[in-house]
Amino acid sequence: MLLSKKEIILGVSASIAAYKACEIIRSLKEEGFEVTVIMTEEAKEFITPLTLAGLSRHKVYSRIFSDPQDWEIEHISLADKADLILIAPATANIIAKLACGLGDDLLSSCVLAAKAPVLIAPAMNFNMFKHKITQENIAKLKSVGYKFIGPEKGKLADGRVGIGHLALVEDIVQEAKTLLRER
Repeated sequence: MLLSKKEIILGVSASIAAYKACEIIRSLKEEGFEVTVIMTEEAKEFITPLTLAGLSRHKVYSRIFSDPQDWEIEHISLADKADLILIAPATANIIAKLACGLGDDLLSSCVLAAKAPVLIAPAMNFNMFKHKITQENIAKLKSVGYKFIGPEKGKLADGRVGIGHLALVEDIVQEAKTLLRER
């Protein structure tokens, strides 16, 4: 199966690891994928839409009720074109929203509207990751078919070492390729 014409929606949430989205986009593009970015409003505090647009060569979406260029419902049209939704980095917040079926922003609404597989790459403080509620949310999402990669043990934003470090970019890209081959 040819993977080069596949469309990946990359969801970027508000983690210090948001800068890794640049490497993810570059690697996915080198593999021949089309990449469209949806970032949460809070993610803009860590990386700019302009940077991600320049790397993806596509408009970056973030607001659920933005002024339409064409009359389309963005969270539906983005969901419809997705062959895969990859959320990297995924915070405890976006994982909780998805586990609760909450669609209060463009990214969570798009995921809820999509038929495409969803791959989640968590990145957060180790206490947040290990928290019982976060673990229950991850288990709930896995039970409905969402896939996860990572997190890894590594140096975190607070300088401590623990589980919560974003998985390696090459591992994330490889897992995305595997999921697309299965489709």
